[in-house]
Amino acid sequence: MKIYVAGPYTKGDVAINVRAAIYAADYVTSVLGHVAFCPHLTHFWHVIQPHEDINFWYTYDIEWLKVCDAILRLKGESVGADREVEIAQELGLQVFWSIFDIPKASAT
Repeated sequence: MKIYVAGPYTKGDVAINVRAAIYAADYVTSVLGHVAFCPHLTHFWHVIQPHEDINFWYTYDIEWLKVCDAILRLKGESVGADREVEIAQELGLQVFWSIFDIPKASAT
């Protein structure tokens, strides 16, 4: 599965939030055998080439969400991640509320 990692970004410490998302994405990919999309990595893009209009990032993220099979909602308050879950549900994607609910990918 292609799994979108949704979680807090600006609420709290951005560095800690980005680190948590990267750890989750790595686990989804390295341990569970799926392909994770980690929108938090755009943090580094924004540092190098800022886009002040937040809609640039929202649009970018939602386009990636549309091609995923599921979404993992990390813990923590986030209006953006909550909206991503709503959109995922509208798209009929599976929603995982814990990394431990995601089954290992079957060997092909």
